Amino acid sequence: MITALISADASHHLYPLISDLGLILMTAGVSVLIFKKLKQPLVLGYLVAGFLMGTHFDLFPTVSDSESISVWAEIGVIFLLFSLGLEFSFKKLMQVGGTASITASVQIVAMIFFGYITGQFLGWSTMNSLFLGAILSMSSTTIILRAFDELNVKGKKFAGIVFGALIVEDIVAILLMVLLSTIAVSQNFSGTDLIESAIKLVFFLTLWFLAGIFIIPSLLKKTKNLLTDETLLIVSLALCLGMVILATKAGFSPALGAFIMGSIIAETTLAEKIEHLIKPVKDLFGAVFFVSVGMLINPQTLVEYALPVAIITFVTIFGKTLFTALGALLSGQPLKQSVQAGMSLAQIGEFSFIIATLGMTLGVTSDFLYPIVVAVSAVTTFTTPFMIKTSEGAYNYLDSKLPTKLKLAIENYSHNSQSIKVTSSWQLFIKSNVTHILLNAVIVIAIILLSKIYLYPIVSDNKFGNLIAASITLLLMMPFCYAIGFKPFNQKIIDQLANENKYKTPVLITRLTRIGIVVILLFVLLNIFFTPLVSFLTFFIVFAIVYIFRNKIVRQYKVLETHFLKNFNERETNLIQVVSKEPQKLDFYDGHLTVFEITQNTNFAGKTLEELRFREDIGINIVKIKRANTLIYIPEKDERIFTGDILSVVGTDEQILTFKAYLDENVVESNPEYEYDDIVLQKFTLYNPDFIDQSIKESNLRELTKGLVICIDRPDCRILNPESDVILRANDELWIAGEKKLINKYFE
Repeated sequence: MITALISADASHHLYPLISDLGLILMTAGVSVLIFKKLKQPLVLGYLVAGFLMGTHFDLFPTVSDSESISVWAEIGVIFLLFSLGLEFSFKKLMQVGGTASITASVQIVAMIFFGYITGQFLGWSTMNSLFLGAILSMSSTTIILRAFDELNVKGKKFAGIVFGALIVEDIVAILLMVLLSTIAVSQNFSGTDLIESAIKLVFFLTLWFLAGIFIIPSLLKKTKNLLTDETLLIVSLALCLGMVILATKAGFSPALGAFIMGSIIAETTLAEKIEHLIKPVKDLFGAVFFVSVGMLINPQTLVEYALPVAIITFVTIFGKTLFTALGALLSGQPLKQSVQAGMSLAQIGEFSFIIATLGMTLGVTSDFLYPIVVAVSAVTTFTTPFMIKTSEGAYNYLDSKLPTKLKLAIENYSHNSQSIKVTSSWQLFIKSNVTHILLNAVIVIAIILLSKIYLYPIVSDNKFGNLIAASITLLLMMPFCYAIGFKPFNQKIIDQLANENKYKTPVLITRLTRIGIVVILLFVLLNIFFTPLVSFLTFFIVFAIVYIFRNKIVRQYKVLETHFLKNFNERETNLIQVVSKEPQKLDFYDGHLTVFEITQNTNFAGKTLEELRFREDIGINIVKIKRANTLIYIPEKDERIFTGDILSVVGTDEQILTFKAYLDENVVESNPEYEYDDIVLQKFTLYNPDFIDQSIKESNLRELTKGLVICIDRPDCRILNPESDVILRANDELWIAGEKKLINKYFE
């Protein structure tokens, strides 16, 4: 009887959910198979499946419980953002550099503005227009990756600009979601509210990242022997949803929590394995999310708003092309790569849907916005491969029409932008101080807040509750207060500044400022638990105690700092190196650095570089060979190539493609996690008299710098792959590939 009742009750509650999920997956399964056969993006297949089973299309069955589907879709967004976080990594953002940052920033700001203007032109409300601008500013990583794979352009220089811009867009999308949520809740554009939200977001992002890096890699390492595929998957999902709960309680969206946890895990050695394990879960719930998006498509709405769809599509394609290209030009990229990057990013995708969903969930956008966004995404998805394919032709046409003076101005600007920029010791001093102070201040403020909110209520009933809470908080704060106020930075830089009189006063002021920040933080804490007079007296007692135990405090901070840095750099220091699929973003006109792996069945394995004649016949230069744990910089002509070698190759787009064709299908490009910290391709103006008026061979540049001269730029000519007998002149601009430290030693 009980079993029967349970079965009946379960069927009553579960049947609609199961039947709806089954209907979604069956329709999606058929649709994506068709789209796979047609070689179209699967996202479009999901959208079509959602449209067919939606309430606006009567020929197919529809879901019976739309609220349950909304829950599934929300879970889908969480896992999509978690997966994006796993691919993101804060280190990638730091390594993106100025080119991608400027390119993405110009495009995002311009498209938010023109998207807003377009919405106002169409007579939409302020909120609809604002969300439209945010939606149009985001490009689609999925669509671009697929198009690059199909068109075989991943090894080209402009692809590196595109990938870097996408990384910047990912983090900006998260910031936009938080700011739009704030605007939607407050229903105003108060600058104060936005600044407060931005500060709150930066504070929590920094705190979560620091705490996550400190704890999670250690947790995964300690439990390594227990982590089978099953347990690792469960632990990963638990960490993801735990951060989702934490972010929600802090007043942020669940998607932000998922993205942050993914980016933290991305810094661990298990990142790739977790990404592999989470992919089926992401694909399942992601499919439900995109199907739920398709269910909102109303054919009548699309007919009614056909003109806005056409206008917004036009603004998306031409606006993103124009402003991405402009951003790339401003960052110092040549015209060709700028045009190619611009035409590659001319679409909207995953984050656009998520931002549109946010507006609908908050109830601040109109019903017509969502289907319009889906329609624009569908159109731009189909146009993206065409845009990428024709980008080189578009550049050739533009190059033929532009005035010669303008082309020379662009080339000179690009040339000058890529010159080596020297960072002064004072700039390094200020940067290191500000970074260190902010990071440690975030930790101290977090300790104070947690103590006030959680610790004090526990001990408040005790006669000495205030003293106990204050003492525990001070004990936790001291190592980080030491770092803010007294930890010495790069002594070499300080010594350099000490030799220049103009910096003595600024350095002193900086030191006093650091101490002042510590004093303020201590007074803030003491005033929470004591009266002002008691706080003032206690302050001197605290300083006396700190002075007595200063050595222990210093040691404790060093232990904490070492642990954090070890976790933060664990992935890079791990012996298992992952080979990169993306070229290094090192600029000299069309030349760039790309990595190839020599796999099995390569018919030239065992031959010397002299026999292979890569430089003479193809024009590429091999600047490094990684063989097991051995690195060979600027290999000699008698160096042999073996199976399993990883080659760092410098060449133009055309030369790289020719080299790829030579390697045939047995060689693949590497994974974007491979690091280039040890080898660089940089441009230097020749001032060193030791090298002037000597041939390359006589100057011993190769031996001194372990470097290879790739190109010499002169006012009257450019010499690619110069022979060893070429005479070096004063003010020659040399492009040298080699070991960074040695090159900088002779060309600072």
